[in-house]
Order: sequence, then structure tokens, then C-alpha cells
Amino acid sequence: MARRKGAQLLVPVEQYLSAGVHIGTPFRTKDMSRFIYRVRPDRLAIFDIMKIDERLRIAGRFLSYYEPEEIVVVARRKYAQHAAKKFAEVIGATPIVGRFVPGTFTNPYGKEFVEAGVVLVSDPIADREAILEAARARIPVVAFANSGNTVHNIDLVIPGNNRGRKSLALMYWILAREYMLNRGMIESRDKFPVKLEEFEG
Repeated sequence: MARRKGAQLLVPVEQYLSAGVHIGTPFRTKDMSRFIYRVRPDRLAIFDIMKIDERLRIAGRFLSYYEPEEIVVVARRKYAQHAAKKFAEVIGATPIVGRFVPGTFTNPYGKEFVEAGVVLVSDPIADREAILEAARARIPVVAFANSGNTVHNIDLVIPGNNRGRKSLALMYWILAREYMLNRGMIESRDKFPVKLEEFEG
């Protein structure tokens, strides 16, 4: 987790640490092993903060190729819903929180149908139905993934603690800021008008 010389993080390393973004679970998959820095004596996986930061940058750039209304944010788990809704509100995306209705991405005749250009999910386990439908509809998927997640049908993984409110709030806040910066909606990161506390709820 040591910082490379001259590396500039999107937020201070202390902010990542205090939000617990780097703390995984005792479960680890081969898919996520490349993002893990070490395993603590209590078996919790610890993510490499440099890799979290790098992936947030990449995801911000990738999402910026899409218009706000083309981005659909999915969060079934309660602890992810507020941050996901705030992200959608800030950048102008479409939120789907709570239960994901089958056919949302695949049945154009259904009343819940949403035409998505890209899907951002909070948890590959809880949001698996959305991921499967996006794959069937050939919609790219960006996902926050914990150490125990598999990343099948996910096009861009953002490693990190996707089970903590503060962690999710920080990652969604950074991603919203990066999206707006890359779209030219703000001049610089310090011009981002929304406080992190608003994402925490």
C-alpha cells in the first residue's frame, strides 16, 4: 500500500483509510487477488489504495464518454442506496435502488424498461440480476467489488469496501467528481460543489 514516489492521489491517503475503503472481507477470490495488498492476521483482506485510486480515475474517464442520462446506477443493498442516489442526482444519471425488476434492461415493452448506455453497480452479489441483464443486452458494466466478489460479466472493476456506508460514500463522491471533471462540467477538482457529507446521508 506504499505510495509510489511523486504519486498524487485523488484524496489524501488518510481519507481513504478513515473511510475504510481499503478493508475487504475474510473471503478472497482469484478475480480480486490482483488488487489485494496483504491479508491481516484476522484474515481480512487489505486492498492496495494505489489500485483503488487508479481504478477510480479510469472509471471516471470511462463513464465520461457517456451522457449523464445514459448512465444507470444500481444499488439493491440498503447501505449503498443513499450514495448511489446522490451520485445519480449530482451527475444527472438514472438510479435504480432497492429491488431490480426483471426485464429492466431487456424488455422494451415493460413499464420498468430503462435504455442504458452503461451500468454502474454497487455490489456484484446483490446486483447480479442487473449485471446479467446488462450482459444479455451488451451494456458495459462498471462495479464496485469487494475481495470476495467474482467479476464475471463486469467490464471495469473498482476494488474497495462496498459494504460500508462511509466507504461507498467516498468512492461515489470521488467518481462523481471525476466524471464531472472529465466532462468539463467543473474546471478542477476543488470546484466540485457537493460535500462528501451529502453522499454519506
